Amino acid sequence: MIEDELVQFDKNINEFWNKYINTVSDTSSQLVGLRDAFRDSMKAFAEKLSVKLKEEDLMVETFLEYQNQISRQQSIIQGKKNKLLKVIEEVKCKKQEIEILTANIQDLKEEYVKKKETISTANKAIEERLKRLQKSADLYKNLLGLEIRKIYGDKLQFIFTNIDPKHPESPFVFSLQLNEARDYEVSDSSPHLECLTEFQEKLRKTNNFSAFLANVRKAFIAMVYN
Repeated sequence: MIEDELVQFDKNINEFWNKYINTVSDTSSQLVGLRDAFRDSMKAFAEKLSVKLKEEDLMVETFLEYQNQISRQQSIIQGKKNKLLKVIEEVKCKKQEIEILTANIQDLKEEYVKKKETISTANKAIEERLKRLQKSADLYKNLLGLEIRKIYGDKLQFIFTNIDPKHPESPFVFSLQLNEARDYEVSDSSPHLECLTEFQEKLRKTNNFSAFLANVRKAFIAMVYN
């Protein structure tokens, strides 16, 4: 009886051991499979992660390159903007200069018109004076033996005759003109009269041309008799 129980116990022990061995073997195989699967998954994940990191690095590099390009473009644009602002400022300055020149030109035009009117008025006055002188000359030529000629430099030459009784045809001459100040200016007397300057000043003050000619004639006559 005991032997049977021992045999049965031994049999049970063997069955349990075999089951345990089989169970452990199966578990070990499963662990190895899980380990291999885990390694394969980790390897695949690492590869994917590496690819992803490379892609992100490339994206970062691309972004930085774009950022640098944008910065360079902004610098170029700013440079062009500064040049444009400088050109605009120069144009404004030129415009102001043109406006000033235009105003100056207008002032010069107005001044020219005024001077032209002044010159025209002065020329008319000179013409009137010359007409009066010519009219007086015609009268004096008949009465006093006086001839008036127009010579170089817009001068009038006055020629007296009938001064010297011994030589009635002998000429006694002086010249007259209007200077820049529109005053009478006497010169070139022949023979020379010392008092001619005094007569000139009296003529400028009184504008009495007839008295001036009479005084000059008297001075020539006095020269002959002296």
